[in-house]
Amino acid sequence: MTVTIYYNPSCSKCRTTLALLEEKGADPEIVEYLSTPPDAATLKGILEMLGIGPRGLLRKKEAAEAGLDDASLDGDALIAAMVANPAVIERPIVVADGKARIGRPPENVLDIL
Repeated sequence: MTVTIYYNPSCSKCRTTLALLEEKGADPEIVEYLSTPPDAATLKGILEMLGIGPRGLLRKKEAAEAGLDDASLDGDALIAAMVANPAVIERPIVVADGKARIGRPPENVLDIL
């Protein structure tokens, strides 16, 4: 099984989620998304796997600070903003075998392993 975690090493939830994955025997590919942000196509795929729209993947405070709380912004504009400013993306995100979960709380990711 291929497991990928979109990870920020300074985030305690990311570190806890990674430790949980490793404890369950996964050897995930770690994508430090702040330095290597996912492209628009990858984000669209993740959103589809999560079953949410782009607003559901935004961190509220960071999105507001970036002006992304504007209701007139459509999904493509929000995705483009996430690619350009990955700090607004909720974290951690774990992808495994065509499924994805946001690790808040970290235990959310266990059902896709």
